[in-house]
Amino acid sequence: MRIAIDAMGGDNAPHSNVDGALAAAIEWQDVDIILVGDQAQIEPLLHGKEIPANLTIQHASEIISSDDEPVKAVRHKKDASMVVAGRMLKEGHADAMISAGNTGALMTTGLLVVGRMAGIERPALAPMIPTLDDVGVLALDLGANMDSKSQHLAQYGLMGSIYRQKVQGIAKPRVGLLNVGVEPGKGNELTKEAFPLLQEMPIHFIGNVEARDVMTGNCDVLVCDGFAGNILLKTLEGTAGAMFSLLKEQFNQSLKSKIGAAILMPQLKALKKKLDYSETGGAPLLGLSSLVMKSHGSSNGTAIKNAVRQTRIAIVNELVPSISKEISGK
Repeated sequence: MRIAIDAMGGDNAPHSNVDGALAAAIEWQDVDIILVGDQAQIEPLLHGKEIPANLTIQHASEIISSDDEPVKAVRHKKDASMVVAGRMLKEGHADAMISAGNTGALMTTGLLVVGRMAGIERPALAPMIPTLDDVGVLALDLGANMDSKSQHLAQYGLMGSIYRQKVQGIAKPRVGLLNVGVEPGKGNELTKEAFPLLQEMPIHFIGNVEARDVMTGNCDVLVCDGFAGNILLKTLEGTAGAMFSLLKEQFNQSLKSKIGAAILMPQLKALKKKLDYSETGGAPLLGLSSLVMKSHGSSNGTAIKNAVRQTRIAIVNELVPSISKEISGK
């Protein structure tokens, strides 16, 4: 299998992407990893290191930055690392791609370069949200589309269910709809219309789920539109960051509290790891004709390596063909 990595995408590019790709290539010899980006910037980062045969470079002279307007950038920067990786996917020179770059540009690359899966109107960004039981919940859409229709949400539920079955081995994923109350009649017009459509899907739909219950692990797949989903994600990230800041402040107030912090340090590190995005590595853009994985913009080498691990599992378990077959019925 061949995985193309957008070496120039992300806050820490190309260093973190090169480090993660190198570590992944060493660990998984059955994966051919292609670093797509400026060869003059990538090669010095590999100088003096033992380069495995399954790690190669595909030169791309342009970069799409976080400030670029997505559609304009994808249309005009034909030799941007992200666009080149997408084209490799489209032309069959790669089986999947990973990028920590501009989310809007990656979505645009997915739609304009890679292409949608037949029967899917809107692809969805589907990251994992940590839960208290360590199983996590796959939430979609968390930012790819700000406006969704009820039929889009129904498709999100189906795609999310297949992902958790194929990639994470959950036999009968519980699918919930993010809402302001658990009663079937709750919500706005979008959720009211989506509810019966999700009931008709070949999934284990458990009904509405409130935001306060998401991290308790009461569902395996959480369906929402991109606007509400992105607010949910950013709120959880901000709350986690604020909690650790408050704990640090409290533990530094006295000698007694510092001693307490030292005693609790293993548990605190375990909690921080549970909430760490780098442990997951990436979120798939479900609904595209090939596998596209979005890593966090501030991904480090560990996150990129874990994104490769996650992508490898998805390829082995034929995630995209499985979703396509379920959607098309063929």
